[in-house]
Amino acid sequence: MAEIINEEIILTQEGYDRIVAEHEELVAVKRGEVAERIKEAISYGDISENAEYDAAKNEQAELEERILYLENMIRKAKIVQDEDVKGDTVGIGLKVEVKNTDTGETAEYTIVGATESDPFEGKITTESAVGKALVGHKQGEIIAVEVPDGTITYEIVKISK
Repeated sequence: MAEIINEEIILTQEGYDRIVAEHEELVAVKRGEVAERIKEAISYGDISENAEYDAAKNEQAELEERILYLENMIRKAKIVQDEDVKGDTVGIGLKVEVKNTDTGETAEYTIVGATESDPFEGKITTESAVGKALVGHKQGEIIAVEVPDGTITYEIVKISK
């Protein structure tokens, strides 16, 4: 589990809501399920050589670690509000359509906080190479992005909420 240092965690409202929902699910449902498995494993008798008991206790430890991690994120969350997001320059909470100037291919990315990153869904963080290069730029600008395979040049076609 990644350790979070004592600084705020920037999230979109969607990302924050997802974290809160996961936390609620773990606390309200999963804790009870794991406790029931532990109780059932204890009923089998000697717990010193009880694989079901060991597995359930390990699951409980992982669950509690995840709950603490989510609580920490919720406590430190700074939600990017719609009114804080200006649509004229690329930033967190905005969608950006870019065109590769070499191939003509277009892509759309949503810029999100580090904990919300999901490249397969087009959600990139400001800490990624492409996200870092895009942030602060305006529609029509051409930017170069250093990637492992070399340099990609993008034109920012559109910025939207």
